Amino acid sequence: MRSRNTARSVANWRGWLACVLCMALLPFPAAAAQGQAAASAPESQRKTSAPYTGDLTIFDYSEREQKLHIQQVMDLLGIVPGKTVADIGAGSGWVTMLAAKRVTPTGRVYAVEINPAAIDYINQRAQKEGLANITTILGTADNSKLPAARVQAVLLLKTYHEVAKPVDLMRNLRAALRPGARVGIIDRNGNGENHGVSKTVVMSEMDSAGYRLVGEHDELVKDDKMDYFLIFEAKPLGRP
Repeated sequence: MRSRNTARSVANWRGWLACVLCMALLPFPAAAAQGQAAASAPESQRKTSAPYTGDLTIFDYSEREQKLHIQQVMDLLGIVPGKTVADIGAGSGWVTMLAAKRVTPTGRVYAVEINPAAIDYINQRAQKEGLANITTILGTADNSKLPAARVQAVLLLKTYHEVAKPVDLMRNLRAALRPGARVGIIDRNGNGENHGVSKTVVMSEMDSAGYRLVGEHDELVKDDKMDYFLIFEAKPLGRP
C-alpha cells in the first residue's frame, strides 16, 4: 500500500513540475517575438517637406539680397576672399554666385544639390557669369559628399526643412569641415511638412549631430519672411 501511494505521489509531483516548467517557458517566445518586432521596426522619423523641383528662377529677384541681408549673413559666417564655402541645397545657385564673387578666384564654393536639374542649372549659370571657382556636387539626403577637411563656411538657406535625414547629413558633414568652420541655417518655424521646421527641433538635431550653437541673428532675416538664423560649430570630438 505504501509503495503504491509513493508511486502516486511521485507521479503527481512529476506532473506538477511539468506544468510549472510549461508555464514558465510560455512567455519567452512571446517576449522574443516582441523583441524581434521592435528590432525590425524603423526608427521614428519626423516629417519633412518635399524638396522643391519647380521653376528655379523664382529665387532670383532684385529685392532679395536686401531683404535677407545676405552680405551681413556672409560676414557672420566668415565668407571672405580665399575661403572655401559650401552652399547646401543650392537651388538656383543664388547664394552660390554671391559667395563665389566674395571669396574671389582664390577661394572656392561647393554647390550641393540632390536635384540633377539644379546641378545643370548652376553649372550653366556659373559658366555664363564667368565664375570658375564653383564646383557642383550631387549629394544625397544623408551625405553632402563634400571633400574632407576643406570647408570653412556652410549655409543652408530655406533648405533644412526639406532634408529627409537631417541628423545623418549634418553628422556626415563634420568630416568636410576645417577647425572653426561655421554652419549657418536660415529657415522658418513650421511642423516639418509645411516648408518650415521649429527652431528648437533644429537645435536639438544639430546637438545630436555633434554641433554647438554659437550665434542667433534672427533679426537679419525677418524681412525675407524667415524666422531664424542660427550659427553652429562642430563640437570637439569626444565631447558631449
